[in-house]
Amino acid sequence: MQATVQVEQKLPNGSHIIGTGFLINDPRPDGTPRTVLVTARHVFDRMPGATANIGYRVQEKDGSWAYEPQAVRIRSSDHELFVHHPSRDVVAISVTAPPEFAKAAIPLAWLAGADTFSKYSIGPGDEMMVLGYPQGLSADTAGFPILRSGRVASPVEPTNISPTFLLDFRVFPGNSGGPVFMSEADHRRPGGDQGQEVQFIAGMLTQQVEQNDVRLEIGIVTDAEFVRETIAELDQPRAPTPSLPDAAPTETTTAGAAIASRDVSAAVGRAVGD
Repeated sequence: MQATVQVEQKLPNGSHIIGTGFLINDPRPDGTPRTVLVTARHVFDRMPGATANIGYRVQEKDGSWAYEPQAVRIRSSDHELFVHHPSRDVVAISVTAPPEFAKAAIPLAWLAGADTFSKYSIGPGDEMMVLGYPQGLSADTAGFPILRSGRVASPVEPTNISPTFLLDFRVFPGNSGGPVFMSEADHRRPGGDQGQEVQFIAGMLTQQVEQNDVRLEIGIVTDAEFVRETIAELDQPRAPTPSLPDAAPTETTTAGAAIASRDVSAAVGRAVGD
């Protein structure tokens, strides 16, 4: 929860594009510290401006928390300043985070690897947690994310067979880019007689399933392996990448955001399948 942040950009018409991001601790090849923000690519693609706001939170002397967003430049006049996966809906960008957030950033090793799901026999029916900002809402005025849960609704295959899996979870605008994770002290599969501690980031919530314009209340989770691969791109030499043309978001939903006392609108991707 400490590493999950709101990613936001205000549009000229006064509405906002809002998504979810989370911070990863990924030292540079020379060992110097680096904090990386990851989110869904469509969140950045739908932000026409050059900067986005990251919703950091600071603790006051009396113990209360305050919302203090900071701007991060995501593109210059002719190219993107973030890296993206070549085939999946994931982006990563190095950020200068406040010390408390740099310390709270998720270790890269917590991201699920190629054998994580089979190691823990993860499959349909297992419960996973999701952090995000549904309809642009936060848990309080300080901007903490809202924690929700859902059950795995499909087989979880190796990424070379299926790059995503399904979660029985209603996706709202603003959830895109949120971390999907498991944390159980005594995880047991049906019929098993031994439990084991399970703690890992399974992936990123990127889309929702929609059939004939009907939302099926099923989320699509992009496997954490692709988050790893995207972060690795930060250390690869690359030519400037042309920015996508400025465009209005394809889906915008206005929300009152009474809890956070902020008037927002948000965008999220949608898919019929993957």
